[in-house]
Amino acid sequence: MGTNREENPAKPMTAQIFHLGEAIPDFDASLVSSQRADLHLRLEDGTAHCSLWWTVRPPFPGERLGVIGHFAAGSAESGTAILHSALEKLREAGCSLAIGPMDGNTWRRYRVLTERGMEPPFFLEPDNPDCWASAFADAGFSALASYSSTLVADPSQRDERVERTRERLERGGVTIRALNPVTFEDDLRRIYQVSVVSFAGNYLYTELPEAAFLAQYLPYREKIRPELVQIAEHDGEPVGYLFALPDFAEAQRGLPVRTVIGKTLAVLPGRRYGGLGVVLTNLLHGRALELGFARVIHALQHENNDRVRNMSESFGQVMRRYTLYSRRVG
Repeated sequence: MGTNREENPAKPMTAQIFHLGEAIPDFDASLVSSQRADLHLRLEDGTAHCSLWWTVRPPFPGERLGVIGHFAAGSAESGTAILHSALEKLREAGCSLAIGPMDGNTWRRYRVLTERGMEPPFFLEPDNPDCWASAFADAGFSALASYSSTLVADPSQRDERVERTRERLERGGVTIRALNPVTFEDDLRRIYQVSVVSFAGNYLYTELPEAAFLAQYLPYREKIRPELVQIAEHDGEPVGYLFALPDFAEAQRGLPVRTVIGKTLAVLPGRRYGGLGVVLTNLLHGRALELGFARVIHALQHENNDRVRNMSESFGQVMRRYTLYSRRVG
């Protein structure tokens, strides 16, 4: 199929035009260099594009990984066409396994929404046309990892064991406080300290510099409710946090904001902090009710994380599922 192989996105090569679907929004070519992609591909008719990473990529033992990201397609046919071109370029680069969609690493956008459910999209949730899943399937990809979001329609539910866990943690010197808006950036740095340790063993984990981490959160400073961001500390040092914010997508639809999104939960490893994640989640539910919210979403959880998934599903129901795909190259 006709594609543009953009070694330099400012000087695309010409190619035969194939009209395979609807046009998609223009791509910000500056992302290719700023996110250190090796190559950007697009169909000449503007119906699909993607970027490829094979130099800077997540670790994957036993494989030379190629990553397909910045993916967009106006139809299953155009998506399949750009994916076949991507696989050919990854083969030429010596890759043995392709994964996608992922914009280089898991700190950025990744996954395809594959089970939409009845709830509308929530704030900052990755969304995509339903044809994207078909494009990956038609190009020979299969599920590598699955994720879900859970809706807690009644945050007043409580697990009586949580209070005993909280008391044990308090006796051990663990305190929990809300984010301080006066020292917002300092608290983000404390959250970063926990993240790089807690997530180090996560699937496809890639290191992220502190400056890049801060840059992801600073644009949302005015949208964050400090009371919804809980930071756990032990002897003054951060040991866990739960980052949540209101669902501003409800306001964008002209509705009252009644939902809180639990976006990220992280706790340092070790038995000393066992149960802290459940305590932070329980505290979020209570704070949400106190602030006048009626629902909580536990967002984008890896379905192999039994501890987190069981904690969410004990209080709510899965509302959405997402998939990260893979395919052998060659």
